[in-house]
Amino acid sequence: MTTELLDPALVEEATKKSGLIWVRGPGTAARPLWHVWHDGAACVVGDGPGEQPLPGLADGDGAEVTVRSKDKGGRLVSWTARVVERAPGSEEWEAAVAELKGKRLNAPDGEAMTARWARECRVLRLEPTGATTALPTDALAVPPLPTPATTREPVPAGLPRLLRRRGRG
Repeated sequence: MTTELLDPALVEEATKKSGLIWVRGPGTAARPLWHVWHDGAACVVGDGPGEQPLPGLADGDGAEVTVRSKDKGGRLVSWTARVVERAPGSEEWEAAVAELKGKRLNAPDGEAMTARWARECRVLRLEPTGATTALPTDALAVPPLPTPATTREPVPAGLPRLLRRRGRG
């Protein structure tokens, strides 16, 4: 078999099985995004309140997608994609949202989330262009992106004793 047949199969299978993909738009750092594989492309939703940010991803632009192994976490394949934004209410948008809705965890508004997505979010398809890129030989480690999140305070000194005592009963 040639790579012309193997590459699309690898992209599809790896992306379907991975919970997160790392996506880098033009001029931006790679970001982890949850997604669903639907109709030959990775579909993502974001850029709205309470949803994942999609910086640098615009309709018609390209993006680089890196897929990691679900069990080991290592990179499996990197592929180039064409970004296509779906118009809310269109047939393609409805089909993609039906798939995304099933994968969205901890939605604050439950069944009303699709209406919120139509009003406030973007649904993007990352369509493989057929080109895979060679995996890098270095780690590609970068400092974390700035965030307003903070870490917890240190564990109270008496907590380990309390937990040990609780385990005896």
